[in-house]
Amino acid sequence: MGKGVWIFALAAALGVGCKRQKPAATGQTATNTASVISGRVLFKGTPPPPTTLPVDPMCGKQHSVPPTESDFNVGPSNGLAEVLVYLKGLPANANQGPPAETPLLDQKGCVYAPRVFGLMVNQKFKIRNSDPFLHNVHAQPKSNQEFNFAQVVQGQVNEKSFSVPEVLLRIKCDVHPWMNAHVGVFEHRFFTVTDSNGQFRLPAGVPPGKFTLEAAHPKGGIVSQEVTISAGEQKQIELAISPK
Repeated sequence: MGKGVWIFALAAALGVGCKRQKPAATGQTATNTASVISGRVLFKGTPPPPTTLPVDPMCGKQHSVPPTESDFNVGPSNGLAEVLVYLKGLPANANQGPPAETPLLDQKGCVYAPRVFGLMVNQKFKIRNSDPFLHNVHAQPKSNQEFNFAQVVQGQVNEKSFSVPEVLLRIKCDVHPWMNAHVGVFEHRFFTVTDSNGQFRLPAGVPPGKFTLEAAHPKGGIVSQEVTISAGEQKQIELAISPK
């Protein structure tokens, strides 16, 4: 056996291929970035000072200092908290099922938390009484079905939902009239509430197109702005709300 033939046979036996191997890919495959709309809601003007809540003695015992409440929770650089921000004019195929989590509306110290929140149509949410005394939960919708029930026991939880879109729907306590919460009900998932700095970020995946971005506040009303977004675009929007 010649020397060259012997080397070839040895390479074959060791599993060494004679074909040229393709070099390993070093680059990353390009992926489409989901479209996102984010930004801030600002407060225009001078916010009124907080007011001391007229709590009764039982509610007062739940606080170390007298509780206060602001109609406009204004943070650094005039960012406005507790503003519901959402899109209007979405195509029907943008509608998706509700998120897996179940939102909670709590009653603690005779105050609702959160004071503003959003839901999808028919999405269940929980209402809990964290106080050791009676609360009465009274929804006052214009389009949805009204409900009004008592929560007598501390820790009692009831589940509710709303069947049609509505902004803003008021929920109050008939026993403690200063207690108010507001909810927005939507057919899609593209809504959120501003944080303590007035910042917001809608869920990713906004379909491309031209829509109306609205910001709703219980005391400041609703402001809107047209927004056009393309596939994969990261859009920044600034809105401003002032007292009515």
